[in-house]
Amino acid sequence: MLQGFKETILKKKLEKLLSQNTDDKIISSKKIHSVGILTSEDITLKIDVQEEIETTLGIRNSKIYSFRKFSKIDDFSYKHFTDKEMSWNGKFTQTNFQSFLEQPFDLLIGYFNTNNIFLESAVLQSKARFKVGFAATNAALYEIEISENIESVKEFTSELKKYLQIIKKL
Repeated sequence: MLQGFKETILKKKLEKLLSQNTDDKIISSKKIHSVGILTSEDITLKIDVQEEIETTLGIRNSKIYSFRKFSKIDDFSYKHFTDKEMSWNGKFTQTNFQSFLEQPFDLLIGYFNTNNIFLESAVLQSKARFKVGFAATNAALYEIEISENIESVKEFTSELKKYLQIIKKL
């Protein structure tokens, strides 16, 4: 019950931040050299998103974090964050994940296609200069949205590459 209440409060906070965020958005014209990826554990268990993005965009050393529901039996991971690691005021408490969000990536990819308050908040709080995601999620989070099936990682990355080349970021 408390978890549902927390999510409701966080959704209202996210909506408020999104409305403020659209007024002062500055889009970077910098070429892409560093990439961060936010996704969910169920996607990373099925698809090697990181490998496909690095191969298609011709970059190395991208960083990825996946959201997973908190479970007492899961070990701590430097590649995952959970709903328990977000405070009631909308701040992430895991220091490794917080430093990931504070990195000024040239590109952040929100590789998820369902609304998830924790992933959406992470995208919003990221200091990345340019953000790309799926059209099925919150449009206010991204500079470019790609309409593609989540399992079609090759098609998503080739569309992304095409758009990035058009706007001269690759």
